[in-house]
Amino acid sequence: MQIIKSLRSYLLEDEFQIRILKNKVNVVNYDSIGHFDSNKIMIKHDDNAVVIIGDHLVVSKLLTDEILITGNIKNIEFR
Repeated sequence: MQIIKSLRSYLLEDEFQIRILKNKVNVVNYDSIGHFDSNKIMIKHDDNAVVIIGDHLVVSKLLTDEILITGNIKNIEFR
């Protein structure tokens, strides 16, 4: 079973990833969105959370496994 799990992980790229760009944060393979407003967005994965704090935060792209947040990003916290 481990071989199948490894192959599936390789093919589907199910690893949790965060890419920080200028005024953008891209999160891939998240579980849920815990909080969302124009100043704070919390994204959950397993037992952890990523909190993006800023001004005029907007979800520019929202898919079942990917979210792109744009705006004036001031802080990113890992909880």
